[in-house]
Amino acid sequence: MDIPDGWALGADGKSLHKSFRFKDFSEAFGFLTRVAMHAEKVDHHPEFASVWNRVDFRLTTHDADALTDRDVMLATAINKLL
Repeated sequence: MDIPDGWALGADGKSLHKSFRFKDFSEAFGFLTRVAMHAEKVDHHPEFASVWNRVDFRLTTHDADALTDRDVMLATAINKLL
C-alpha cells in the first residue's frame, strides 16, 4: 500500500496522519468544509482536529480496525482538495 505524499503511517500501523497549515481560520475552515463534503459523498469520514489555522487528520477504517485502501484514497483526495 503506497502512502500518499506528505502523509505518515501512525505508530499504531493502522492509520495515516497529516497536518495542514493555512493563512488563517477562514482558509482552514473552508478546506475542512471541502473535505467534509467529499467524505460524505464517499461515506468515509476522517478524524480531525482544527485549531485556528491548522487542520490535523487521522485516517483509519474503524470497521476493519486497520488501514485500508479507503483511507489511502481519502488521503489522496484530501491532498487534491488543497
